[in-house]
Amino acid sequence: MTVAQVGSVLGLVLLFLVFYDLFQSVILPRPAVNKVTVARIVLRPMWRVWRWVSQRSSRLDRSEGRLAAFAPIALLMLFFIWAAAAVLGYGLIIDGLADQFRPSPQDLVTSIYISSTTLVPLSYGDFVPEGGLARAVIIAESATGVGIAALVITLLFSLYESFRDREEKVISLDALAGAPPSGVQILENAAKHSMRPELIEMFDEWRGWSAMVLESHLAYPLLVYFRSSHDNEAWINSFGAVMDAAILVISTVDDDSEGPARLMLRVGNHLVEDFTWIFGLKGAEDGIVERGEYQVAVDRLAKAGYRVRDTEAGWKQFAELRSKYASPLNQMAHWLVVPPAEWIGDRSYIPHRSKLTPRPRRRKAAAAKST
Repeated sequence: MTVAQVGSVLGLVLLFLVFYDLFQSVILPRPAVNKVTVARIVLRPMWRVWRWVSQRSSRLDRSEGRLAAFAPIALLMLFFIWAAAAVLGYGLIIDGLADQFRPSPQDLVTSIYISSTTLVPLSYGDFVPEGGLARAVIIAESATGVGIAALVITLLFSLYESFRDREEKVISLDALAGAPPSGVQILENAAKHSMRPELIEMFDEWRGWSAMVLESHLAYPLLVYFRSSHDNEAWINSFGAVMDAAILVISTVDDDSEGPARLMLRVGNHLVEDFTWIFGLKGAEDGIVERGEYQVAVDRLAKAGYRVRDTEAGWKQFAELRSKYASPLNQMAHWLVVPPAEWIGDRSYIPHRSKLTPRPRRRKAAAAKST
């Protein structure tokens, strides 16, 4: 077997890997678990470097702006890698069929040039395939270029539609939960504005939101890195605030929304379990919140007008329920460097903190607690 023929075989293998990765990453509507994909190989190392560089700035707005640019740039990087791999694969095949072109390409660089102008397509007719196999390769690459372009457009629409659906609920929760959001503040504001019946609707809506995120973000993990365009907001914090409100209703206060809160908690835990599995998070059963912080929350809810149940029993149930999701959410909040919230993320600094909110623990204390 000649060198050119070996190159053609390598080109076929490379094209198979490209098509397989496109199928797993774009076409297959489910997460590609334990499978090697370009997104899995590229995104995490790229995010580690990007996050480190972005946090070098002392200005929060600049750091947030850089972090927000990661997901769109990473998406373009994936498109470039797929296209470049396809061009190289077809280029290797064309190099093995050089004698079927007129004029015949003299080296691999020229073959890659023919491949790239065919994939786009921008062929100037300076190299014409005359053999039957060479013509089949050119037709296949032209079809591949059209197919990749169609997949790119479809993926863009799917990603931004899912992002929009996710952020609509996050933004609308601001009025009730504050920014950054808080589960205690959700219940406080609901009582303050005589909106306690609306808690049922809120839990129902966020149960549907959790199911939507479960489907979209696990199928397209890049969505996790798309940040909210509003200050002190993050979908992880909003989700965590609603989950905290749900377990407070279940464990601590009497309210008609307990049934919807239980359903929301069940679907929310499913979402957290799948994220723990897909992203390899450590499932440490740590509720993060301390007993004193819980008591402050209880006092706030009693002052807001809720009838509080037995505090000791409530604390045990609260801690048990929160241990199912708090640690994975906290890990994701640190990984994505989201703005800190009352009970989620790095709470050593919380902007716009309410006077009624207890002073957060220092970072070292929080780290010691989480381990």
